[in-house]
Amino acid sequence: MKRALLPVLFLSLGLASPLVLAQGTSSKKKATSATASKAPAAETPATAPKKDDGLDVSKLPFTPDSIRQVMAHHMPRIQECYEDHMVEKDKKVEGLLRTTFTITAEGTVRSAKIDKHGSTLKDAGLNDCVVAVLSSMDFPKPPDGRDHPIEYPFNLKAIE
Repeated sequence: MKRALLPVLFLSLGLASPLVLAQGTSSKKKATSATASKAPAAETPATAPKKDDGLDVSKLPFTPDSIRQVMAHHMPRIQECYEDHMVEKDKKVEGLLRTTFTITAEGTVRSAKIDKHGSTLKDAGLNDCVVAVLSSMDFPKPPDGRDHPIEYPFNLKAIE
């Protein structure tokens, strides 16, 4: 049985922003899958899939588009969290996972969390994994030297 994820991403920076669509396939599907080597199957539920540092954020400006680009770059890790905690447990639940975090003046993430009241996906392991992924991300440094709060919802759906 084939399963794919259809996460819908959008970013709230106080500006109207376009919708970003990303679709992936199960990392268990093929050994040649792009996400197959990201995390071993024996990881603990609260551990994020392995960090991939392939994106050089120091060369990006601090804009809504670059933040979406960083999020899209790390989307396979979010997909893997969803697959490990929802699809693999045969919980064919689709829904919204609202996240909030702060991009610090250094471009790191602080205070990453799941807005449990605004989210429809209620799996604690999924929430912990997504928070771990967000907390490991690096973004371009804001030129104003200030912290920037971000709201970033993920609409996750398993497709067979």
